[in-house]
Parts: sequence; structure tokens; C-alpha cells
Amino acid sequence: MFAQSMNIRSAYQTGGLEAEILGSSPHRLIKLLFDGAFAYIARARAHMAAGETQAKAEAITRAVDVISRGLRASLNLEKGGDLARSLDDLYEYIGLQLVKGHLQNDPVLLDEATELLHQIADAWEQIGKEVDPG
Repeated sequence: MFAQSMNIRSAYQTGGLEAEILGSSPHRLIKLLFDGAFAYIARARAHMAAGETQAKAEAITRAVDVISRGLRASLNLEKGGDLARSLDDLYEYIGLQLVKGHLQNDPVLLDEATELLHQIADAWEQIGKEVDPG
């Protein structure tokens, strides 16, 4: 599932989290990607409210980058079966909603993307508790 860890590391570097990823477990790396995506979407929403178009665009670009080059890239579509393909489709949809939200200046679309990501992140957190309960 993590054969493309260089893409994940690249996505983290984009968010300035390189130091935090060193020595992290694969599960923790994905959690950090979710955290990064949430932070960038929140920034984009704040910039949208303030009318700061360029800053909003940069935050959206970074959120989409974390989702595409991090979360989507971490999926193993060959071994992951239907679940991996469904997640891939959902990540693609979330990225498109973020871009549409940016272009239409619609915070509701950013909220939808955030809610979908939270649902996936919550499930990922539960998996972590089962895999590494300590």
C-alpha cells in the first residue's frame, strides 16, 4: 500500500512537515496527510472569506496536492481491491469539489470536501486503534 512513499514524502515537504515524517509509521504518515489537507482547506476558507484570491488559490492547490500526491498516491489499486478504487474515486471527487469551490468562491463546496475527508480520517483513526492500540 505504501509503495509510493516518495510521493507521500514529497506531499509532506510541500506542507513543511518533513521533520515530522522522519521515523513515522505508515499509519502516522497518512494521518499527517489528513491533518495537512484539513489545515490547507481551513486556510482556503479563511482566505475566501477575506477575499484574498491568490492566497485562497495557493491553499486550495496545496490541499489538492496533499490529497492527490499523498492520499491517492498511497493507495495500492492492484492489491486494495474495491475499497482502494472507491477511495481513489472519492479522493478525486474531493479534489474536484475543492477546485470548484475555489472557482465558484463557494465555501459550501469546501465544507463538503472537509466532511468527506473527516469521514475517511475517522475510519483511518479507528484502523490505527486496532492495529496499534498502544
